[in-house]
Amino acid sequence: MKINLLFLCVVLCCTSLFSQTIYKELPSRALNTTRDIKIQLPENYDPESTLKHPVIIVFDGDYLFEPVSGQVHFQTYFKEMPQSIIVGIVQGEERFYDSYYDELTGMPFESGKRFYDFVQNELLPYIDNNYNTSLFRVAVGHNLMGNFINSYLFTDEPVFQAYINLSPDYKGMMATNLATRLGYLKNEVFYYLATSDRDIKGLRNNIRQMNEDLKLLDTQKLTFYYDELKGDTHYTLVTGAISKALDKIFEMFKPLDEKEINEKVRTYDGTLDKYIVDRYKRIEDYFGISKPITEDEFAKIVAIAEERNDMESLQKIGKLANKQDPNSSLGTYYLALHAEKIGKNKKATKYYESALLLDETSFIDKEFIKSKLEDLKLAVEEIEDEDDEEN
Repeated sequence: MKINLLFLCVVLCCTSLFSQTIYKELPSRALNTTRDIKIQLPENYDPESTLKHPVIIVFDGDYLFEPVSGQVHFQTYFKEMPQSIIVGIVQGEERFYDSYYDELTGMPFESGKRFYDFVQNELLPYIDNNYNTSLFRVAVGHNLMGNFINSYLFTDEPVFQAYINLSPDYKGMMATNLATRLGYLKNEVFYYLATSDRDIKGLRNNIRQMNEDLKLLDTQKLTFYYDELKGDTHYTLVTGAISKALDKIFEMFKPLDEKEINEKVRTYDGTLDKYIVDRYKRIEDYFGISKPITEDEFAKIVAIAEERNDMESLQKIGKLANKQDPNSSLGTYYLALHAEKIGKNKKATKYYESALLLDETSFIDKEFIKSKLEDLKLAVEEIEDEDDEEN
């Protein structure tokens, strides 16, 4: 099993590296030169589609682009995260100048400020103007560039909504100022921080302290995640941390699982159609992606409605499914089920008959609906026989 999984990982990573990767030299007025970038588009990317994709900007794209690309492709394959556009900035010998900082504040300074402007004012607009991008952007940085990406948080409306800090080397007052800044956010921000027990000692201690400081913040705008990996060095922690970061940042995007069902759906105070609608609205608000509720998720919340004997939810879920796809039999089937459960057999029969004229789904085919009609017919006949005997 482990060998098969490893083979699948290799295949997916290779597919990711060699499909739709674009290499460009992007002219920059801010840097007064060109800068090499790598662009990884989603598999089967369609420029004419209305589908929008989150953008992941990978600093130190020389060595971080491939690990990020491989992990994104892997998680996308299993629908654990949305299809995303990955952009790697090749820094090479320019890295020292790109990350140049003010020794007091730790903020980009001189050549570092010019690189900051290049990313914000030239690279991001170029990607937005040429590809189908959503409003959700992720910055990935390691070591010095981990310090650098935090500088984008010190504006009223940060251009990145998520920050993956891989063993960041906080400089000057960056850590102190950052802990204060994250307590006064106006917009939602995801902040991921990682170190390891074998990380560089000075960095590890600073990162641990940052974790303690951020845990004390009382704000609804910050979603903070911290990992301390075991057995990894400053460099080998990168791959594991990227996997964990993407898994956590895009946790809301994933389909309903047992944990969410047990902790949130079962205890939800209200009709379950509202829960699932609000859940997908948050996905659209956070990630800029509009996607349909899956048939499997409909089935799961219907099961909870039946478990709670919540007939109002069952009826509203049927109406919601019909609204999402009027040509599917799914919503009409749930309305028939609702009518049957409240004893309105004639109404249930009409709904089942209507469902037979609509498109089949993975779970609801015509044979299944016919069997429901037969069962309902037998139930009606038994009731009629009982009434005759009583008379």
